[in-house]
Amino acid sequence: MENLKLLPNKQQGVVLITALIMVIAVTGIAVTLMSSSTIDIKITNAAQEREVAENELIGEVQRMISGEANKGAGNQFFLTPDEVTSIASGDESGMVIAKHNDMQSKMINLNKGALNLECPRRFNFTAGVSCNMVQVATTIEYGSKSKHQLTIVTGVAQEMASTGKGI
Repeated sequence: MENLKLLPNKQQGVVLITALIMVIAVTGIAVTLMSSSTIDIKITNAAQEREVAENELIGEVQRMISGEANKGAGNQFFLTPDEVTSIASGDESGMVIAKHNDMQSKMINLNKGALNLECPRRFNFTAGVSCNMVQVATTIEYGSKSKHQLTIVTGVAQEMASTGKGI
């Protein structure tokens, strides 16, 4: 029995110190894993926001082009370079042709030279037919506080029946 009474006096708290070191190590690992998962969630949310914005933008481009095409001979893809410049008041960034749901589309006529541009090749290509080449840039702002921008640039080639004018 005397041996049992001596044992508590010989321990110096080594087990307590070892346990505290283990708790600190496990806590450090847990904090690192939680921080890593938080960053992963933020990255995933940012990717989802961009995907949603991209899909909205593609839909807007298709809506805008089909809306203009449905106007028939009065659509703005038939405008000559001079008409685009005069309507846009000489703005080099293009003429705003559509605004919808915080997205805007700008049209820039690419026929800058004295000669008309040849139409791009396609399955029923006709030699000698000129085209009115138009570039449409549609932009959306997305993300928290709308601090990110995404732009899709689309080319439209409209055959011209007479020199300098479509239809």
